[in-house]
Amino acid sequence: MAVKESLSILGLVAHASIPVQLVMLALAAASVYSWALIIRYRRVHKLARQEHARFEEAFWSGNDLGALYQKSQQNAERQGSEAVFHAGFKEFIRLRQKGLSADAQMQGVTRAMRVTLMQEQKRLEGDLSVLASIGSSAPYVGLFGTVWGIMTSFIGLASVEHATLSVVAPGIAEALIATAIGLFAAIPAVLAFNHFISSSDDINNLYTIFADEFSGILHRESHT
Repeated sequence: MAVKESLSILGLVAHASIPVQLVMLALAAASVYSWALIIRYRRVHKLARQEHARFEEAFWSGNDLGALYQKSQQNAERQGSEAVFHAGFKEFIRLRQKGLSADAQMQGVTRAMRVTLMQEQKRLEGDLSVLASIGSSAPYVGLFGTVWGIMTSFIGLASVEHATLSVVAPGIAEALIATAIGLFAAIPAVLAFNHFISSSDDINNLYTIFADEFSGILHRESHT
């Protein structure tokens, strides 16, 4: 009965050597953190798409740009296309009041919107590199725990006259658990990283298309 308990997952973890336990703990912490990032960025990207759709509808509904700008100024949490619009129109008004040429106005507007686009990309991708790091390093950390556990098992065999499966199995099993935890941490992190990078590219393309369309509107406005 005691052997069966020691071969359970919890029993193996509890009886693992300190280095292997530390590896398991580090991998478990990495897994929890990666899932927290996954949940966070799922919300961020979902909200970004919703906000883009909402603002695009308001923008193309025929509202006066000045009125839309005033409404945008009151929104301290503006993001995405609305943030691009606000930055571009604010710079357009400022340069036009200075009496600069149409080309100078458009150059300033383009710079302002480009900076905002970069900020929005950073907001969408901020800590995604952590997911990539977890995905690439967790299997190797788990492998380290596995190698250490197997080494410990073989060293322990030196003091045993007759090596049987019941003697070797617990050490090998605890070592393999480290690899399993490493894969459990790595696989979701890699899949999520690829998904969010692709999603970020799609959303940034929406912002870029909007910026180009808005730039065309301001270009016509600057030449009137």
